[in-house]
Amino acid sequence: MDPSAYNWQGDAPLGRPFAQTIIYEMHVGGFTRHPSSGVPPSKRGTYGGLIEKIPYLQDLGVSAVELLPLFAFDEEDGPPGLGNYWGYQPLSFFAPHDGYSSRQDPLGALDEFRDMVKALHRAGIEVILDVVYNHTTEGKEDGPTICFRGLSNDTYYILAEDKSRYADYTGCGNTLNANEPIVRRLILDSDQGLGAMKDFVPWAADPISDRSVAAVETIERARHG
Repeated sequence: MDPSAYNWQGDAPLGRPFAQTIIYEMHVGGFTRHPSSGVPPSKRGTYGGLIEKIPYLQDLGVSAVELLPLFAFDEEDGPPGLGNYWGYQPLSFFAPHDGYSSRQDPLGALDEFRDMVKALHRAGIEVILDVVYNHTTEGKEDGPTICFRGLSNDTYYILAEDKSRYADYTGCGNTLNANEPIVRRLILDSDQGLGAMKDFVPWAADPISDRSVAAVETIERARHG
């Protein structure tokens, strides 16, 4: 498997001035999940399903789509009896959510995501991603240990004075500690990795803790030289 082997066929960001941009905010899964979308059952709720609806977006005069979180997330991370519909509990900052893919092969989700970006660009529609870099699905102290908590808990998360608990500035159980250089590196690598998925460039980030202002400054410097 070689993720870099994908053929972008000369695709590039559109660079439309923001003043001329009409944004449609959408949930990739929910946008085509209902039969009324007219999308074939195998494509409903997927990146491929969104491609099917590009003519509809063009008819509306949409010039950009802002996609709610697409990072891989835990669909079971929700209140008792409910799942995680919105995707605001990221599991990985380096992979598109495979639950939005109609393909089952190892690179299926990544390549279908890329196909979607390329098709939208060809239709004159920019892509903006809503990204979540301020917390993870590991939650508070009674949450699951999946990655960062087990690697270096006090490096990746802001802890309370009682080090067994988390400083929950996000309201989601934990707060990613972007004051730490290695965490800022993680965010930058993810940001640049998204660019490698393709240079759609714009993204809208959930507020990073005001204790992590350095993270925002680092990202801006990296983006703008």
